[in-house]
Amino acid sequence: MPIAESEFILNEDGSIYHLHLKPEHLAQTVITVGDPDRVDQVTKYFEHIEFKIQKREFQTQTGSYKGKRITVISTGIGTDNIDIVLNELDALVNIDFETREVKKKHRSLNIIRIGTSGALQSDIDIDSFLVSEMAIGFDSLLHFYDSQHILSHKISDYLVQHLKWDHNKSTPYAVSGDDNLVNLMRSDTIRTGITVTNVGFYGPQSRVLRLSLQDNDLNAKMASFSHEKKKITNLEMETAGIYGMSKLLGHRAVSMNGILANRATGKFSKNPKETVERLIKYTLDKIIAMKE
Repeated sequence: MPIAESEFILNEDGSIYHLHLKPEHLAQTVITVGDPDRVDQVTKYFEHIEFKIQKREFQTQTGSYKGKRITVISTGIGTDNIDIVLNELDALVNIDFETREVKKKHRSLNIIRIGTSGALQSDIDIDSFLVSEMAIGFDSLLHFYDSQHILSHKISDYLVQHLKWDHNKSTPYAVSGDDNLVNLMRSDTIRTGITVTNVGFYGPQSRVLRLSLQDNDLNAKMASFSHEKKKITNLEMETAGIYGMSKLLGHRAVSMNGILANRATGKFSKNPKETVERLIKYTLDKIIAMKE
């Protein structure tokens, strides 16, 4: 049965509503970045770029790196944007734009986030890299979907108790990254951990400028959390949404984090751009070994 025009929205040129992409514009491997300017930081390493477009915060470029076709797309900040990007990326490969029906044969994408993050553990070095084995969402995105079957309820239930979670906040959810992609991104120089995805940069991540916090000890309590010898390592704003939506839609996802801040020590990177550049090159060279 065709999906209604109000639900599956196409532009006059036949492209998907927000991203302005057509199916032929999308590669099997997709790199997501938050900042639209970071798209150029990634694609400057490509041998050639076959397509580029930008609408609002969503800039997309598709090209080739060492012979591998890759799409790089900016999502903007937050899981509300991740909801848009992941649904529309999936539509590009799994919905027929002519008949407006879901295709019988499902296609899975490899989705790799390259982003920045703040560490919660004092022993995580500034300018180091971390791959997220699991993400915990403090947003409510996945609760709007039939998602209980992909969530790790044991860890989220334990975390709620450990944090003495305020009932006015959305219930945290926990979801793992794709094991194969996480293992692919590992090396002796990169750390793995549990990443918390929060709904803001200031209060939700316990930064105080002029507003007081509901829980002054939130970061310390997260840092002291341990489940099966695994700790919460870092904070950012997209990974849980990417992991959750990818699993629900049948795609593979991994999140690569450049550690620019350490919240436990109060330090911030002196060379954030250089750290992001190194993470981009590290990730691109790992992608070359990826199977489609």
